[in-house]
Parts: sequence; structure tokens; C-alpha cells
Amino acid sequence: MMENFVFPGLTTRVVFGSGTMARAEEEVRRLGHDKVLVLSTPHQKADAEKLATSLGSLSAGIFAGAVMHTPVNVTEEAVEAFRASGASAVVSLGGGSTTGLGKAIALRTGADQVVIPTTYAGSEMTDILGETAGGEKTTRRSPDIRPETVIYDVDLTLSLPVGLTVTSAMNAIAHAMEAFYAPDRNPVIVLMCRDALAAFRDGIPKLIEDPHDRTARAEALYAAWCCSTALGYVQMALHHKLAHVFGGSLDTPHAETHAILLPYTTAFNEAAVPELLAPIADAFGGGSAGGGIWDFARSVGSPLSLKAIGIEEADLDRATAIAVRNAYANPRPIDPGSIRELLQAAWEGRRPGG
Repeated sequence: MMENFVFPGLTTRVVFGSGTMARAEEEVRRLGHDKVLVLSTPHQKADAEKLATSLGSLSAGIFAGAVMHTPVNVTEEAVEAFRASGASAVVSLGGGSTTGLGKAIALRTGADQVVIPTTYAGSEMTDILGETAGGEKTTRRSPDIRPETVIYDVDLTLSLPVGLTVTSAMNAIAHAMEAFYAPDRNPVIVLMCRDALAAFRDGIPKLIEDPHDRTARAEALYAAWCCSTALGYVQMALHHKLAHVFGGSLDTPHAETHAILLPYTTAFNEAAVPELLAPIADAFGGGSAGGGIWDFARSVGSPLSLKAIGIEEADLDRATAIAVRNAYANPRPIDPGSIRELLQAAWEGRRPGG
């Protein structure tokens, strides 16, 4: 029998293909703007400058100061630059750091956003903003945060390094994993997530062999869109909470943290809702969802332990305390003992289920 559900509809305009970044000017004008500020990280400043040049008279300059976890002090500097530029919209070129900065500016100024992702991490389709201040990361949701337009350009992912290809794909899979048991899931999102698992499973090994395989890049970018849509339209739970704890309080790298935690958070909730996580076991094998995703992670060279990214065993107690401080919806009850056990396994990197 079909479950009751509500499908809210998708509100963000999506432009997908190869060479689609050339349509940025058209999309900005479609939104009714005549001045935009281009955003990027310092690492992608040259790309931002090229984009700004291509926008011609639309460009009000660039701000190339986006960093991981969207620190509030960086946002304040960017808002000042945005207001001084005379722009009324932002074009965010890059991964989650740049997308997050664009969202933070939009929330504070009412600016429209055009996002051009260059990784698979997937915050571009969401109404979620995570910000860091005082050593902790907090998140909020609001319609004012959701970008108006996302331009997916397969060409921009051709130079994505293999390591980042793998970790940002695992990050995206984490969105699908939590969507399968979200209390507000619906058949459209579930179908998109199933499709994404197969696309990543088949596409990522091809990209390890040949990072410039356009067909595989398109497959992976399509999967990233599916997973980003899931992240943006249903509730996330334990996995994303833990990732924010480590990122905001222990300053761990975003994609790697998601990739490492994924098999363990999957296995944790699989104990309560194995039927809802069966699509992961079906896609990756291994006899279970948690074990299957760990096997896939190992096969594609994804990092497998918190120890490997510099977390000390002593940090696990602090992370546990933060993770259980506030109540949130999760299919399996959360308590300090079980979370500490989960984190110990993730720190050691041992396969869930043996």
C-alpha cells in the first residue's frame, strides 16, 4: 500500500549540460538583474575572474574569499563587498564553500543567486545554510536561502581531481542515504536517490580510470543533482548532524568527513529501518547497506577512518557530547553510549558488521 506523502514541487531552475556556463549571463538577465558579484574560493579566483569577464557589463567584480564551513566573519566581509559593488545578485562558482557564502549573502541582503557547482557535494539545490561561529556549526532552513538558478556544466568537472571526485560523490550519497528514511520522504525523491546510487556506483570507477570520461562525468553530475535535490527537499538526521559536529567544532574537511562517517551512520540506522535502507544494499551488495557502502568506499579509495584525517581518540568524547546535546528526528534513538560506539568504529575505520 502506498504511503501518504506530500511532494512540495521543485522550485529551483536547473540548466544541465556541457558548456552551459556560457548561459550565465542569460540566466542572470532572466532574473532581472544588471549587476552581479561573482564568488569563489581563493583557489578558484582565476576561474572567477574569467567568468566575471565573460559577464561583461553585468559584472560588479569578484569576491574570492569563500572558505569551508562558512565562517560568519568571512560572510560579514563579503556582505560589505557585495553592498559596495552595487550588485543585486551573486553568481557562486565552486563547491560547497562558495555556495554557502552565496546563501549567507542572500539571507542577509535578499540577493538572488545563480550557482555553478564544480564538485558533487550538493548544497546548491537546498534551502539549508550551515554557518560557523565560536567553534560550532549551526544550520538553518529558509526559502530565502534556496538559489533561484543552478547551472550544471559537465565541462567544469573534467578537471576535478580523482580524490575530490570520490569524496564529494560519497558526500552526495550521504544525502540520498538519509533521504530514504526521512519522515517527509516522497516517491519522487526516493526514485531520484535510487537512480543516483546506480549512477555513482557505475560512474565513479570509470572516472578513476579516466577522469576526462565525459559520459561518466555527466552520469556523476546527474547523480549529484539528484542527491542535492534530496538534501534540499527532505529532512536530514544523524549523519548530517555528526558531519556538522566534526566540521564546525574540529575543523575537519567537509567532503572527507561525510565520506568517512557514511558507512557507520548507515549501519547505525540500518539496525532500526533495514527495509528503508535496502536500496543501498541492493546497489552496493555486501550483505547490508552499511557494509556495502564501506566496501564501495574502499574500492574507490575513499578515506575510511577519522584517525586518517587527524582526529584524536580523545576528541570522540567531545564530539559525542555535542551530537547528543539537542534532540532531532532520527529513525533510531540516540544516546551517548551508542553514538560514542559509532564514532569509535569510524575512528578505527573497521568495516560495519565485521
